[in-house]
Amino acid sequence: MDKSSFFQDVFDVVKLIPSGRVTSYGAIANYLGTKSSARMVGWALNGSFGQDIPAHRVVNRNGILTGKIYFGGSTMEDLLKSEGILIRENQIENFDEVFWDPARELL
Repeated sequence: MDKSSFFQDVFDVVKLIPSGRVTSYGAIANYLGTKSSARMVGWALNGSFGQDIPAHRVVNRNGILTGKIYFGGSTMEDLLKSEGILIRENQIENFDEVFWDPARELL
């Protein structure tokens, strides 16, 4: 799989994350059959700005907003809160409740 194809696959999955739900870089990588490429998922999302991709819905495996630096200021947190997601100190409080696993949801 080439890089551009992988990035497009990541974008396609992220577009399916429902509002008010989040997933992790690793869950996307696992769904795409590349379990050890969570970091590459992050790189793909870093290149998604300006496109209609809800990258703010992807966090690390512990529910921490590790990608927020790429949004600038509090944009990522603000977008998640506007969808009803509870956040305290850069971490989703009810992570297990709002976690969306593409491997289970996209059977």
